[in-house]
Amino acid sequence: MSEKTATPGPAIEPIYVSVPKSFAKDAVWLINRCTKPTKKVHTVIFSEQDINKNFYNINIEYNQMVWAISIGFLIMGFTGYFVKLIHIPINNIIVGGA
Repeated sequence: MSEKTATPGPAIEPIYVSVPKSFAKDAVWLINRCTKPTKKVHTVIFSEQDINKNFYNINIEYNQMVWAISIGFLIMGFTGYFVKLIHIPINNIIVGGA
């Protein structure tokens, strides 16, 4: 007679373990899938003295992204400031300095 031992099936994970694990797996997949700035480094010479001294390595695409984001923040900041600047007096007129 042969005795059969019960082999355990796949362990069922509780939801508080499976959800973060699934989230981490999806996050890693997304980061690996996203387009990253090019890693080409361009050498820029600013003056004749720099030819023999130092070369300045600049990641062009990264710098373009930084400038675009900075300008976007400035535009949105000034827009918010001017909207608030206009609406405070209008609100005081409507409410009537109560």
